[in-house]
Amino acid sequence: MSGDCDLRLRDLAVQFAGQETPLLRIAALDLAAGSSLGISGASGAGKTTLFHCLAGIARPTAGQIAWAGVDICALPPDALGRWRHRHLGLVFQDFHLVDGLSMLDNVLLPAQFDRWKRAPALQQRARDLLAAVGLSACDRLTALLSRGERQRVALARAMLLQPAIVMADEPTASLDPDHRAQIGDLLLELVRTEGATLIVISHEPELLARMDQRLRLEHGVLQPIAAA
Repeated sequence: MSGDCDLRLRDLAVQFAGQETPLLRIAALDLAAGSSLGISGASGAGKTTLFHCLAGIARPTAGQIAWAGVDICALPPDALGRWRHRHLGLVFQDFHLVDGLSMLDNVLLPAQFDRWKRAPALQQRARDLLAAVGLSACDRLTALLSRGERQRVALARAMLLQPAIVMADEPTASLDPDHRAQIGDLLLELVRTEGATLIVISHEPELLARMDQRLRLEHGVLQPIAAA
């Protein structure tokens, strides 16, 4: 289902009750379809809040977030849920896998929302994605996996329905240097193969340096990061 999906953000503000100033106040952000954006920032800067707004998980106080011309801030909850399911692949820092399921069943979870039966072609795609991230024992219980293996399963799951947008929140956090490099390679390879637009939240300079565009969130505002 991958396809051109550009981002156009305007006048975004997020302010919680009791705050004197907004947590986020971003005048504009543009990202071309098929390109990548890395966002960094100190802890508490609002990176996860921005991630949730861009993914349609949280609604901003004000502003417009348009993916391929669709302002997700204006969608009612049911329509927003359908949009997110059809267009977005998410990789969370804590994986959000089900330990009692196999690797294959975890990858297939996104298909459970709109398919009573898993088509053979979809099951084969799940197996192919697991193979692409270096995992072959598809029936292995997820509870037995290492952190690096769990992150690989999460990457495969995010790509199952060929999303036009892939968003990853600290995808290499809590991994050793070798596994950080491997996961970064896998993420970029999968996204480029599928032609998806990529947004990554990360503290890792090596991963951020591989993005087409790099920004740092400071005092609620996105600032460009100069090329090294």
